[in-house]
Amino acid sequence: MTVFVFDLDDTLYEEITFVRSGFRAVAGYLSQEFKVSANEAFRKMWSALEQKGRGSVFNEVLRDYGLETQRNIRKSLSVYRQHIPQIKLLEDAEQVLQRLPEGSAYIVTDGNKLVQHSKVQALGLYPRIKKCFITYRYGRAHSKPSPYCFQKISQIEKRPPADIVYIGDNPNKDFIGIKPLGFRTIQIKRGPYSNLKLSERYCAEAEVDHLLEIFDVIHQWKV
Repeated sequence: MTVFVFDLDDTLYEEITFVRSGFRAVAGYLSQEFKVSANEAFRKMWSALEQKGRGSVFNEVLRDYGLETQRNIRKSLSVYRQHIPQIKLLEDAEQVLQRLPEGSAYIVTDGNKLVQHSKVQALGLYPRIKKCFITYRYGRAHSKPSPYCFQKISQIEKRPPADIVYIGDNPNKDFIGIKPLGFRTIQIKRGPYSNLKLSERYCAEAEVDHLLEIFDVIHQWKV
């Protein structure tokens, strides 16, 4: 029996929906604390994101309002990370999890421990999954492409890597560390990396456009 392991962001839900939810929370905080328009603050954040990426969104918006201090930047980031996300599973993710025995699948995800945990909670993934491995809990050295968390799953399940399949979206890091050890790999073609072209060593064994296709891929592997 195959052990299923999933990435989280842009695999089971759309990561941009978390960003939107977080910006709404920060806009609400700025409105309450400084009496600015929440809708305007949100629009400014979204514009900054589209123009310059995530790294300086809060700096840009706070600067526009004359509020750019280290305290306000830290507080905005804290609100963003600690808010209750308004996110939901993608339809095909819901369908896949319904087909798997409850409490049988795993998640391996990079990212801030509090943020990733809040996403899992908001998506209602327990008790549907057995365990979520947030790699940063084990130290940044064990984040992907490190195989550390995958090897822990192999130990827990007492199964060889060949019986474990990881489904992820980012070929930069999702597959290169585990393929040489014999773990099976499938890329879901969506999100910002859907059209990324890398050398074979970075690529998954198979690619799918819809998560339900993973069952056909695994069946073909067994034939």
